[in-house]
Amino acid sequence: MKLIRSLLFEIAYWLVTISFAVICTILAILPGKRPLSFGIFSYGRTIAFLMRFLAGIRIDLRGTHHLGRAPSVIAAKHQSWGDPLIMVATVRPLAFVAGDHLVKFPLIGFILNKAGAVVLSNQGGEAARARIEDGMRRLKSDKRHVLIYPEGHLSAPGEKHPYKKGVYHLAHDLDRPVVPVATNLGLAWDRKAFIKRPRTVVVEFLEPIQPGEDKEAFMRQLEEIIEGRTAELIRAGNGEG
Repeated sequence: MKLIRSLLFEIAYWLVTISFAVICTILAILPGKRPLSFGIFSYGRTIAFLMRFLAGIRIDLRGTHHLGRAPSVIAAKHQSWGDPLIMVATVRPLAFVAGDHLVKFPLIGFILNKAGAVVLSNQGGEAARARIEDGMRRLKSDKRHVLIYPEGHLSAPGEKHPYKKGVYHLAHDLDRPVVPVATNLGLAWDRKAFIKRPRTVVVEFLEPIQPGEDKEAFMRQLEEIIEGRTAELIRAGNGEG
């Protein structure tokens, strides 16, 4: 049964993704960002529906009250290809920092550019910093929340990669609080596995923290908060029958 549901979800996922890539390209041609923003939001909501209806993956959203009216930087754990889709279906309005690997897909580069995304190299370092500075001019006048994945990589449940300091520079230069996000979505939609596991998973927005002036202290605090709560969610998820 899992195989059949996973197959149906995979087919639907790609049909919807290709369709929305075309739709969002058309919306990106229109003046302003609102038409494209609505298209991206609708794409996320559609995939979230397919996750529940076909794959049996239910999302337990927690802590959304931590997203205030003032824009923040959302620093999230990244375990699944479903993570950013849940984010764009939940947070409006939303800007995002994306990896340059996405640009290789047809139409995506054009959509990201119109959406005002900051596209970074996953190599990090000075090149990534320069791109953040380039995008900062646009983001400073942008009142949307900004999503970034500090690790720059997908991680299996229980795994972590070094946190890149771009999240600190982003929050510090924009003078915005950082809302950490923990999740155990990888238990249901593994980054590599074809089979999706029907279950309820958690995406939890945590209490905001301020970037401050001590970069190293902030990075340690952010990592401890995200990884600590993610580990708790994974343990709780693995305890399900």
